[in-house]
Amino acid sequence: MAAPTSRPAPVGDRLGVVPPRDSELRFRTVHGYRRAFRVAGSGPAVVLVHGIGDSSATWEAVFPALARRHLVIAPDLLGHGHSDKPRADYSVAAYANGVRDLLGVLGVPRATLVGHSLGGGVAMQFAYQYPERTERLVLVGTGGAGPEVTPLLRAVSLPGAHAVLAASQLPPLRWQLGWALDALRLVGADLGRDAADLLRLVDALPDATSRTAFIRTLRAVVDWRGQVVTMLDRCYLTRGMPTMLVWGARDAVVPLAHARTAHAAMPGSRLEVFDDAGHFPHHSDPARFVGVLEEFLGSTDPARWSPEQWRQLLRCPAPPPAGVAGARPGPVSAT
Repeated sequence: MAAPTSRPAPVGDRLGVVPPRDSELRFRTVHGYRRAFRVAGSGPAVVLVHGIGDSSATWEAVFPALARRHLVIAPDLLGHGHSDKPRADYSVAAYANGVRDLLGVLGVPRATLVGHSLGGGVAMQFAYQYPERTERLVLVGTGGAGPEVTPLLRAVSLPGAHAVLAASQLPPLRWQLGWALDALRLVGADLGRDAADLLRLVDALPDATSRTAFIRTLRAVVDWRGQVVTMLDRCYLTRGMPTMLVWGARDAVVPLAHARTAHAAMPGSRLEVFDDAGHFPHHSDPARFVGVLEEFLGSTDPARWSPEQWRQLLRCPAPPPAGVAGARPGPVSAT
């Protein structure tokens, strides 16, 4: 007699009781490291991936509304937030693997990936490595579409960054940094629009372990000349994957021009531009951000991939995105 086969547990079974609206911080151990994540809601899974130096708390303002119709999971990437900060691989590919393994532990087989800044690169890498587990892709102020990036990050990639970040925690320098960012805000500079968030990221590095993890992560993607990773050579692989880019028109960290480049290189993608936002459109206008995201989720069908489809895409790539000739991007919306 054939041995009985066990049926896979439904999505969310390994999560236990999930709060319906406000997020709850939870922990799981994966590969010996404690991983923190926030979770709320029920329904199709949406995974929110934060940017460099940030944490899952960056999504707090959008959690309750998204959780009305979706199971929302926001991890603290390794080296960030409440997750462990070991001496480890902090590359974009390693982060994508970490998201996959956390979802495996939680019993979530497929999800829509929403990534901000570095998290957008992680989401894109996840979709590239695991297309069969990716239903949709949403990139928010994402890196990887050009070398340009704020000089602040380029400077922190240089030798001596540990000492500079440590000094930034001292009251006199912390006050001066706050004053400088407030001054940029008062004169209407684009970088000043994100003054509060940039100070929050500085405050999230209170000890040597946090600062080391931050610098190792940064140097995996940025050097003194700018961004060193690119997604443009593989953007054609999003053909058939519902994809949306969300950008602040006044983003001084990753310029809006990168959004237009990526949009043109991703066949059928959508581009939503928030005119008054900087690098954190989900903070500048969370209600609008949720509305745009829910409309995208409701108007698109989850991608379904097969090995044969993937093989055909790899064998017949679109033209390279230099000038992005022949690409047919989807609509652009400015809000």
